[in-house]
Amino acid sequence: MTNCVFQLHSTLELPLEDVHEFLEDPDLPEGVESIDFTRRNNTLIVRAVAADDSISKYTPTAQLKASVTENRVYEELPEDEQPPHPGGPQWGGGPGDDEEPPPSELVEYACFKGDRETVLQNTALQYSMFEVLREIARIAEKGTLTAIAAVDDELEATRIVDGEERPASLEVVEDPTEGPAASKGVDWRDNKFISD
Repeated sequence: MTNCVFQLHSTLELPLEDVHEFLEDPDLPEGVESIDFTRRNNTLIVRAVAADDSISKYTPTAQLKASVTENRVYEELPEDEQPPHPGGPQWGGGPGDDEEPPPSELVEYACFKGDRETVLQNTALQYSMFEVLREIARIAEKGTLTAIAAVDDELEATRIVDGEERPASLEVVEDPTEGPAASKGVDWRDNKFISD
């Protein structure tokens, strides 16, 4: 059995500049010769280029997909440059109304958000591109990556929160109606909102 990803959910957000910097010289996973990345309007596509000539040039290789958004980022002023804060709320007309807002700039962010089919597309070199996504998750300051993958015939759980690896575990049950995951679903057979 080849390595593959069964489930994946991502809420990763990081500056587009950080993604470009990472993709300039990443440690390439097995089977990947290089990585192409293109931008189409507000979508970033990061695609694997196969090292194996047996993969046809017409076979779509795995790709990561992120939406690109602009966020205003405010600079933190040093303590000695902070504007004075008089006691009590200010609703206008008081001192401090003419204060300038702190310096800011618009920063483009790559948002790898969604489930496997949204973020990680196509099956050729799928696990290799998941490894690339896992490295991106480690440099992301915001967001979570959770996944279940088969690696060397073993199930493996991944959980990275705000750039840090966290413990993750799998529970395999015989009947999907048993265990902690059972209480999260909707019981369609006994639902008062569905009439006979």
